[in-house]
This record gives sequence, C-alpha cells and structure tokens, in this order.
Amino acid sequence: MLEVKALRKTYGSVTAVDGVSLHAGTGEMVGLLGPNGAGKTTTVSIIAGLLRPDSGSVLIEGRPLGGDTDPVKRRIGVVPQELALYDEMSARDNLAFFGALYDLSGAAAKRAIADALDLVGLADRAGDKVSAFSGGMKRRLNLAAALLHDPRILLLDEPTVGVDPQSRNAIFENLETLKQRRKTILYTTHYMEEAERLCDRMIIIDHGKVVADDTLTGLHRLLPVTNLLIIELDSAGDGAWIEELRRLPEVKSAEVVEKNLKVGVRDLVADSPQILAWLAQQGHRWQHIASERPDLETVFLTLTGRSLRD
Repeated sequence: MLEVKALRKTYGSVTAVDGVSLHAGTGEMVGLLGPNGAGKTTTVSIIAGLLRPDSGSVLIEGRPLGGDTDPVKRRIGVVPQELALYDEMSARDNLAFFGALYDLSGAAAKRAIADALDLVGLADRAGDKVSAFSGGMKRRLNLAAALLHDPRILLLDEPTVGVDPQSRNAIFENLETLKQRRKTILYTTHYMEEAERLCDRMIIIDHGKVVADDTLTGLHRLLPVTNLLIIELDSAGDGAWIEELRRLPEVKSAEVVEKNLKVGVRDLVADSPQILAWLAQQGHRWQHIASERPDLETVFLTLTGRSLRD
C-alpha cells in the first residue's frame, strides 16, 4: 500500500532525512519511533506530499506520488502534530470545512461527518465550539478531520502529545477500529508503550536514518539479552559467587540488587533450568521467581547509544 524509497532531505548543512526507506501493507500499523529531531515529522511530511525530497520516492499502491494535484493524494489522511482546527467554529462546522476541501457536500458530507464524529466519540458535542473542548477532545476531532474522505492510508504524527490518559486510550481504541477496517497506518511517536500496544512492526529512526525495522519480537533478538530472570533470594551472602555465575554459558549478565538476583539470558525456557540448578547446588535458596523482557527504550538505547526521549 505504501512504499518509501531512499528519501533524503537537507536544510542547508543539516540532513533531516538520510536515505529512509520503509513500507506498510494493507491493514498494517507501522510505528515510526525516534526522539524529537530524529526526522520523523520530515519523513511524514514528504510522504504526505507537503515537502519535496531532495531525492528518493514515495509510492502509493505502486504509483509514484506526484505534485500537489496528484489524485493519489486523496488516498492519504494526515493527522498532524499541531492541531489543525478552528476554535471559534463548532466541531461539525470544522469537519464541514475540511470535508469541502475534498469536495464533500450535501448528504455525502453529512454522512461522513456523522460517521467520523461517532467513531471518535464526539457525536454529542457536534454543535459545541472547539474552544470549549479539552486537549484530548481536540486531538480526537483532529483525527476525525483526517477520516472524512475515507483514506486508505493514515499518517499520524505524535497524535497523543499532551493528552490525558482517558483521551489517549480513546484514541488507541479509534486506531484499533481503523486497523480492523483495513486502513494502513503509519504512526510516529516517541512513547514506547504506545508502539508496543498498537504497532505490528516498528521502524526505529535516529539522526535521519533507519537503524532497525522489525516486529517487537524481532527487535528483541537484536539484543544480547532478550529476557531477564529475576530471582528473590533468601540471602545473597557476600556476593562473591556472582563472578562464578557469570561464567556459565547460559548467563549473559548477572547482578544482585538487595536480595534480587537479575540474570540476563537469551532463551528463557532453555537457560532458566540450568541457572536454577546451579543455584541449588551452591546452596542458594529463593522465595520467588519472575521474568521480564527489555522494553523498547532498552532496544533503542542498545542500537543508538541514547535514550528514545533525548
């Protein structure tokens, strides 16, 4: 549905996008992750046809995206990072205005507006001025405006910035509904938990370059430690035995924090029994065992050397 090939965009001596390539299929939600300034917004603006790249191409269903009047652009809906709404107009009038930009009028416009407001949960506030809306409600109306012309592809640039948890969850539910309707969604964010919840695949971008493109499971395989075994010990003793534990082939890392032994492993199922057997042989008793895997922050830090929110 969407294919991007080797996009490059510079501003003077600054390279904002440096050879970015990506693709997204029908009904797929792809996350574009990276810290502020990584090149996410510039990439989305080029895909939307708002910016012209120095080089590279954007293809929609195999067709190159042309100039401003290219009809293929009607298959794209954009939810910008900045709110694109008129505060002194009602929610309904805002949508009527944006619908008119897509030549929607009469019964077709009324139907599209009603459907969009119903989806984002604002049907009962259709006649209210946007100035009376909370930040979260404005974000949801911003999404509704992008849906009026029933686009095949949705580009969302940080759509939950500054919203309360309830509105964020409402937006998540909206996006999950749109995915069920087979929309292709490119979702940019620097909130890892959002990408983990919503996205089928994640593209990590840093300094304008793609550094990883995979599913969450695939990204974890890039790490030296893919699971953390947490063992609550009766007593850690003097801790001198940790070095011996670290020499076991199954152990990638090991540390004791208070009474909790944290052991990094590649294969939780295969490696845990050997580690627990070794501890038992050494006389170390435990009360509780748990496991967790690194989050996307850890993945990003490992791949780029800096935090996702730097």
